[in-house]
Amino acid sequence: MPTTGRLERSAPRRSMTARAAIVTERGPGGRTVLARMRSDPPLTLRGTAPGQVHLVSTAAGPLGGDDLALDIEVGPGSTLDVRSVASTLVLPGSGPAESLMTITARVGAGASLWFAPEPTVLAAGCLHRMVVRLSLAEDARVFWREEIVFGRYGESPGRCHSRFDATTGDGPLLRQELVVGDPAIDTGPAVYGGARCVGSVLTSGRAPASVIGDGWALLPLAGPGTLVSALGGDAVELRRRLREGTSHLDTGNAPAWA
Repeated sequence: MPTTGRLERSAPRRSMTARAAIVTERGPGGRTVLARMRSDPPLTLRGTAPGQVHLVSTAAGPLGGDDLALDIEVGPGSTLDVRSVASTLVLPGSGPAESLMTITARVGAGASLWFAPEPTVLAAGCLHRMVVRLSLAEDARVFWREEIVFGRYGESPGRCHSRFDATTGDGPLLRQELVVGDPAIDTGPAVYGGARCVGSVLTSGRAPASVIGDGWALLPLAGPGTLVSALGGDAVELRRRLREGTSHLDTGNAPAWA
């Protein structure tokens, strides 16, 4: 085929809309059954063990303009463990549109949800929004870990707005908002200081008292839950501090750390 003697630029990737879902039920003998597992690239789901699902990213991103959503339904009496095979790298798109990742999770009576994916990394120039809506039955159990890394090595982070809303029974459990990449916030030592990562772990059950450690804090919530928050110089230090904070909880509230 004749050529023009120059390389043609590939067209920029179009924004993507994806809707993935996981539904569990209590099966015979009390075992958990994955009643429904729907992947929608780039959100690809793989069952890796009884009651365990790993998220596998099958495309780059999220990129600016992408609208991704994961819906989780943990049926009464069942157990679900959700993890990911790698970190999520949030990248800028070709325009000013923000990317959006929405996770909606409902945990039924007597059910348990462990949600512990690898960190979200905010590449320079990205504009990202993270939304979590978690609904717990009064006797449901949860372990929910969220970790955010401020850019790749040697770069400043893009901008991210994170919103976490958790309810239990008929009342609120946690309302939390977090902004990363806003110069009005990040440049002040009172918020993140010299940290490069921020993270939290929400668990069901009430801790006896507040505990403060090196770079982390454990806070009992007004409802039946506890929040551990931490900062770190890198992802390894952040994970270690979150682990240290959760070690002050009843071990029945947390799974084994991977």
